[in-house]
Amino acid sequence: MSVLMKGADVANAMKEDLINRVECLKEKGVAPCLTIIRVGSRPDDVSYERGAKKRMEMIGIECRIVELPEDIAQDSFEEEVRRVNADPSVHGILLFRPLPNQLNEEPVKAMINPEKDMDCMSPMNIAKIFAGDETGYAPCTAEAVMEMLEFYGIAPKGKNVTVVGRSMVVGKPLSMMLLKKHATITVCHTRTADLSAVCRKAEILVAAAGKARMITEDMVGEGAVVVDVGINVDESGNMCGDVDFDAVEAKASYISPVPRGVGSITTSVLAKHVVRAAEKRSGM
Repeated sequence: MSVLMKGADVANAMKEDLINRVECLKEKGVAPCLTIIRVGSRPDDVSYERGAKKRMEMIGIECRIVELPEDIAQDSFEEEVRRVNADPSVHGILLFRPLPNQLNEEPVKAMINPEKDMDCMSPMNIAKIFAGDETGYAPCTAEAVMEMLEFYGIAPKGKNVTVVGRSMVVGKPLSMMLLKKHATITVCHTRTADLSAVCRKAEILVAAAGKARMITEDMVGEGAVVVDVGINVDESGNMCGDVDFDAVEAKASYISPVPRGVGSITTSVLAKHVVRAAEKRSGM
């Protein structure tokens, strides 16, 4: 029987430490603050925003919302980002992406202060992750995987780890973070030849390709640790991951579900980044 890796357990363990750190900051007159910038009202953005705001308030972090019209012009959009970026009371910024088609995010990537960039949008933070420099802020989802493995006592050191997915949001940065922990990394994707054979060799298998239930029972080695990062909606309208959970569960030693898995940790990682930024600014 596999161990179910629940995101809520990880998030709760992180919460106590973060609350204590926020209290220390406030004793020194520092009030940690996150500003979320949202263009339009995409349902998934609004849902994540609601959860993030709740998590910040639970920990004691102020969370401000800047909601911009979906048809906003590039110059107005950049001005809003510039205004938040320059606000000394703001320690962290989260910009929801993708942006509407009329907006170009490239100038904003260069504009945003890397020390306020909470989800690895800045080229400087991306470079730090690839250089193994832990002073940068990794994408929240990629770091959530690392938090989950650590909480459940799964050390990547010396393990064969296969990451299915090569996005800059999860696959590539996560691979670099695992490599820093001395794992042997294989990065696959939907065009990998004989993907099943490659995945079966993995002691830790991370599915982050964004394709519903693509990881089937025959692709998983006996006793493997399986981390499902995918969030998809199946033909019945139900949320599911990249792993065929029902078929794989009996074969895995540890497995994360979707929902209530890695996704439940991302807002806690976001809070951790805001606290780190506030501590750094205050010299703690």
